[in-house]
Amino acid sequence: MKSRKAAVGRKTRETAISVELNLDAVKPVRIDTTIPFMDHMLTLMAAHGAFGLKVTASGDTHIDDHHLVEDLGITIGRALCEATGSKKGINRYGNFLLPMDEALSYVALDLSGRPFLEYDVSFKPSKSGFDFDLIQEFFYALAVNARMTLHIALKRGRNNHHIAESVFKGFGRALAQAIAVNSRQIGIPSTKGKL
Repeated sequence: MKSRKAAVGRKTRETAISVELNLDAVKPVRIDTTIPFMDHMLTLMAAHGAFGLKVTASGDTHIDDHHLVEDLGITIGRALCEATGSKKGINRYGNFLLPMDEALSYVALDLSGRPFLEYDVSFKPSKSGFDFDLIQEFFYALAVNARMTLHIALKRGRNNHHIAESVFKGFGRALAQAIAVNSRQIGIPSTKGKL
C-alpha cells in the first residue's frame, strides 16, 4: 500500500493554513491555529484518531474566528481526501459513541465520495470567547472537502466544553475505524468498484 500522507496549504486574503497529515503514524501532532480552543480540539481529534497531524494557521481573528475555523475544515478535509486516495483496502465506514463526563455524542461516517453532513448538536448559550456554532461550520467544510458522509448527533450534554470534546474525540475514533486497513477487504470497498 502506498504512503497515506498529504501536505495541503490554503492561502486567501483572510487566512493562511498549512496541514500535514499522516494516516499511518501516530505522531507528530503539532497544532498552532492561533485559536487555543481549536488547538485543543484538533489535538484531541488526532490523538484519538491515531494519526499524525501538523497544522499551522493564522487569519483575521481580529474580526472573529469564522474564516479561520471554516478554512481549517476545508484544508484538513482536502488533506484527508488526498491521503486516503482510492480507499483501496480500507474499512470505509466508522462509528463511535463517545462519553465525555455527562456529554455523549454519536459520530458515524462513510468515506463514500459523496459529501454530506447531518449535524444535530446543540450548545448552551455561552460567554466563552469561542463561538461553539463554528464547530458545525468546521465539520461541514471538512465533510465536503474530504468527500465523506458524516453524521454527528449529541445524545446528551450540559457542559459546552465536554460536548465539543465528545464530538471531536468521537470523530477521531470513527475516522480511525474507517481508514483502518482491512486484510479481508480486497480492492475498493464498494460493489461499484469505485468511490
